[in-house]
Amino acid sequence: MPVPLDYDRPSGKVVDLAVIRRRATSPSTRIGSLFFNPGGPGGAGTDALPAWYDRFFPAELRKRFDIVSWDPRGVGRSTAVRCFGDAEEATAFWARQPEGFPVGEKERKVWFAGRAELAQGCKKRAANLLPYVSTYYSARDLDQLRRAVGDEQLHYWGVSYGTFLGAVYANTFPDKVGGLVLDGNVDPRNYVDGAMSGEPGQTTSLRMGSDLGSADTLDQFLKLCGEAPASRCAFSAGNPKATRAKYTELMRRLQRRSVGGWTYARAVTELRQDLYIVHPGWTSAGEMLQALWQEREPEAAAPPPAGRYPGAEQEAAVVCTDSPNPRALSRYAQLEAFSAERAGDLGRRWVWDYEWCAQWPATAAKRYTGPFDRTTAHPILVVNPVYDTATSYRAAQSMTSQLADARLLTLQGYGHTALLNPSTCVNDHAVRYLTTGALPPAKATCRQDTPPFAPAGPKAGVAAGARGPADTPHADRHS
Repeated sequence: MPVPLDYDRPSGKVVDLAVIRRRATSPSTRIGSLFFNPGGPGGAGTDALPAWYDRFFPAELRKRFDIVSWDPRGVGRSTAVRCFGDAEEATAFWARQPEGFPVGEKERKVWFAGRAELAQGCKKRAANLLPYVSTYYSARDLDQLRRAVGDEQLHYWGVSYGTFLGAVYANTFPDKVGGLVLDGNVDPRNYVDGAMSGEPGQTTSLRMGSDLGSADTLDQFLKLCGEAPASRCAFSAGNPKATRAKYTELMRRLQRRSVGGWTYARAVTELRQDLYIVHPGWTSAGEMLQALWQEREPEAAAPPPAGRYPGAEQEAAVVCTDSPNPRALSRYAQLEAFSAERAGDLGRRWVWDYEWCAQWPATAAKRYTGPFDRTTAHPILVVNPVYDTATSYRAAQSMTSQLADARLLTLQGYGHTALLNPSTCVNDHAVRYLTTGALPPAKATCRQDTPPFAPAGPKAGVAAGARGPADTPHADRHS
């Protein structure tokens, strides 16, 4: 679908959006279209929707809505930011970079030089597109998509960064809000305004508290792993205290020496990724840590398909134009130490996620910085796990307070987003909200269907005192 490159020049150049749709399975009861954004930024809906449709989307939503997603401008199969000549060149570049994040002065020099090379490639190959990939333009695109399917108002489920896109849409087109589920939430004000953190030199991730959310989630992983037998969590040392001590010792060992190709930074990066989706991620995390403990190389994930363009820079293209980050290279080593002190190993990874913004070659022609409290046609449903690895519960509370009319549904659970860590209770509330407009009760709380490391048994989807509406009872990575 073609849309204007610049909405101030609607008759000028266009960009193409790659759009994907799965028709409602019950046409006779169809309500309309439900748009889905998988986050990122830089998440491709044309990949995520086929992968997640059967596994995660509630059956009732599949019956009642056409589920529609798209690759946002600058991403994937849409008119995309590409800073390398082809997939082979891009893959070779990333293979030369320190994996995960740089450790020590020598690796930092390689990292800085690589990001400078990346910035030059982006300036050379994508200069005309880079100013027009901010969330402001994606929100405008989303309204064009709404109009194209013939819906009077937008129904939407956005996860992770997709919650920020949803908040921007709601405040740009408040009269077009039908039902918005914001799941795994970005704090809008801290995302767009570096001065709000009280320490202007912080990265987006630190202002958002992503490092703290990861630290809290890791602590719960080690606690629950320690309470489980080794048959259910391979890394268990028999109790939480011993398992935490075992983890600390393992990280110290990895900082001194790698296990084959597994460096400290790689282990931290893989651990964070595994914590996003409880099933099967937490089991995989236990197996990975135990293999490293025994000085065996863990089983590696399958490499991406040969010949496919990696597109890692597409995340930077959005976040570096949307969100302020330090420009001084020396600041990142300081922030790594700061975050490691307050959030441990995972904090290091979060800081370096945003270093490419220090040398990014473009600024947004227009970005949305607020307000976030415009009155919308219908209230908004905010959902968040208490222990979210990337988008902290604090950020969800902040999102709820900043929006003019929003209700927070708390998932007493773990992992990144409720969609990817299923709760029948959450799904029932979301279905009722999207199909009828009814919000959950104030302070409603749900549980996940299957807790981490749980023995086989019946689902436990509803927290005490928080019955679901029917009395029965979210790969990118955020940024």
